[in-house]
Amino acid sequence: MENNKNWRPEFDKPLVIAGPCSAESEQQVLSIAEKLDPTYTQVFRAGIWKPRTKPGMFEGVGAVGLKWLQKVKEEFKIPVATEVANAAHVKEALDHDIDYLWIGARSTVNPFTVQEIAESLRDTDKIVFVKNPVNPDLELWMGAIERLQAQGIKKLGAIHRGFSTYKKTKYRNNPQWQIALDFRTKMPHIPMICDPSHIAGRRDLIFDISQQAFNYEYDGLMVETHIDPDNAWSDAAQQVTPDVLLAILKKIELRKHDDVDTKYHSELNQLRQSIDELDKEIWDNYSDRMKVAGKIGQLKKAHNVATYQSERWNEIFENTKSNVSKLGLSEEFIEKVLQAIHQESLDIQNKILND
Repeated sequence: MENNKNWRPEFDKPLVIAGPCSAESEQQVLSIAEKLDPTYTQVFRAGIWKPRTKPGMFEGVGAVGLKWLQKVKEEFKIPVATEVANAAHVKEALDHDIDYLWIGARSTVNPFTVQEIAESLRDTDKIVFVKNPVNPDLELWMGAIERLQAQGIKKLGAIHRGFSTYKKTKYRNNPQWQIALDFRTKMPHIPMICDPSHIAGRRDLIFDISQQAFNYEYDGLMVETHIDPDNAWSDAAQQVTPDVLLAILKKIELRKHDDVDTKYHSELNQLRQSIDELDKEIWDNYSDRMKVAGKIGQLKKAHNVATYQSERWNEIFENTKSNVSKLGLSEEFIEKVLQAIHQESLDIQNKILND
């Protein structure tokens, strides 16, 4: 497959796309663009059409905002970007010579919408990004890219913006880094940038998420930036000022690929061998645990007892959290592992009862 990373300019710094969540006025977008440092920010972004969770919320200024983006492009000699959610948006954006387009998370989740957008972009030489779908579905994300490729679109990229969850954590959208890393493994020719604004939902987490993205060798960032974030018309809590953005970008440390010296590889191999040995021990213990779960299933079947016992689950959950948290493991990690172990135990017991 053609290496689509060939569109990615070789800046001496990562690709950074910055600008407001929503274009609010011509003066607002021009003021933000003027404040962005061109040595760190290569593309200006602004939402023109805003798909919102509930009706009655601000849904963007519409096509008039494209003229403001044109003015930013002319005055500051910077490429501009916006989100498109249907064929009509695509036509308007192309008519106004918008350089970068992205398909949002709420659109990526719908193959019909992606197909419509892909067909309206057929053979375009514009750069098109696809945000991950709102739900954690790797195949859906990859499928959106494949639909665009099928229409002859070669300049493609992916945006990792996190995934919606029913149970909220400190993040607005759970990053679930492994899904994005799996995407990069399966589609290494597609540049990946991170949207820390939508993962975080709050500006104080932007740096940490951005740094983690570059620890994984992402190709860049998309950061929502506003001249007056607290009074932004949408997503105020997650936007930063141009000065704060610059401080974040200057503070980030870029990581080297692992083709470094022999001493590094020697130490790395030793540590990886330790992990392999520990993993084997962990899986052996899990196997033993599931054998015990099977014996419990046999006992429950003999006495016609339901597999799920809420009191026992709560006891295991609270005891494990109390004991394991002292080992320095995050509560989120402990909860995920416990839930997976519990579900496997229930599956084993249910199979025994059903047999």
